Amino acid sequence: MARIAQRLAALGLVLPPTVTPPPGVVLPFQFVRLIGRRAIVSGHGPLNADGSIASPLGKLGREVSVDQGYAAARLTALAMLGSLQRALGDLDRITAWTRVFGMVASARGFDKQPAVINGFSDLILDLFGPDVGAHARSAVGMAELPFNIPVEIEGEVEFDA
Repeated sequence: MARIAQRLAALGLVLPPTVTPPPGVVLPFQFVRLIGRRAIVSGHGPLNADGSIASPLGKLGREVSVDQGYAAARLTALAMLGSLQRALGDLDRITAWTRVFGMVASARGFDKQPAVINGFSDLILDLFGPDVGAHARSAVGMAELPFNIPVEIEGEVEFDA
């Protein structure tokens, strides 16, 4: 078993399948675009193990607590890893996490976006270690996110050809 797969299993974590969008929604884009040795990852949200959109829904600082947002960011990392697994065939091919852009649906006055997106960063660093897992990052507040999800994250990795 590959190193990242073993680490996920040891933590009891499962990579979900591709998102099951709400009825009538078409997603006409690639979740991962491979260009040379770079994988550009489209925005992902938190998913349950079956690929359905995870709860809670809503805005941080109103319906969703910081702890719930942190958990949603972890689930978003798993969703992104699932897409990368399908695109690359093996997560051990990732040689560097280069960039992460975290978006947090934020109620007026909410300013703890970095604490929320730490759920993503902490999991990536735990799985990949400080060398491969290190990444540049932004964590910003948004008025609304698709399907009322609390967190959306996109990113980029380098991988072995």
